[in-house]
Amino acid sequence: MDVVGQTRRASVAAEPASVGLMIHARCDFFAESLMLSTSMTVLLPQPAEGQIGMVGTRLDAPPPVLYLLHGMSDDDTIWLRRTSIERYAAELGIAVVMPAVQRSFYNDEAFGQAYWTFVADELPALVGRSFKVSQEPADTFVAGLSMGGFGAFKLALHRPHQFAAAASLSGALDVAEHTFWSARELSERTRIWGSEPLEGTANDLVHLVSQADPATLPPLYLSCGTEDQLFEQNRAFVAAAEGNQVNLTVDYRPGAHEWSYWDATIQDVLAWLPLRNRP
Repeated sequence: MDVVGQTRRASVAAEPASVGLMIHARCDFFAESLMLSTSMTVLLPQPAEGQIGMVGTRLDAPPPVLYLLHGMSDDDTIWLRRTSIERYAAELGIAVVMPAVQRSFYNDEAFGQAYWTFVADELPALVGRSFKVSQEPADTFVAGLSMGGFGAFKLALHRPHQFAAAASLSGALDVAEHTFWSARELSERTRIWGSEPLEGTANDLVHLVSQADPATLPPLYLSCGTEDQLFEQNRAFVAAAEGNQVNLTVDYRPGAHEWSYWDATIQDVLAWLPLRNRP
């Protein structure tokens, strides 16, 4: 799988440069579902020319959108701070929306805020009203790392009609597994989900993918480093998906739970996305 990823990046690099300009916006707004003010970071393709080292791209239609989700210790700015996602997305003319969801695991928390309702319902509606981007499911994608990988696959499994593809990078994909939460984290687990078992629930992704109708799901991409502490969780998800004949691309390669791995892998995710008008 590692060789495939390196080949994808090499082939993209060998093509003529088509790097476009991007508008970078940090947006503060009130979320009705959360009943509080929050933030999102947004990258938008800009049809412009004249900046040294960049080539503007003329846009004939609203751009596709990638919802890019952060991990448990991060916020909406982290992908820009730790990777070159702006440059990678500019080459494809794709908008990127990065919301902040705190440590919620993209869940309507048992004792907290309704972050699932926010990211699944309110956020896409807000983006569609606020920015000139495509709202077609065929142009809408979701990806994330660690906790965000869980969020991306949860969205794909619960709202498959909203997305053309979903990707998880080093995802925490088996939160129902008994050893996932350490003793010191049990209070956080209770805050997010309460004290009831998660097996067989709407947050048990391994169960959900084993029971889903494969014909209804968008293509899925799973990447995890072989030295990652979440590797066995990812293997469990892969086994359940493959047992149900789900359309899943699996990318295992050497690597740990860290940003150099995710900076490399997000490029392969972007190369894999089924963009209808890829440059």
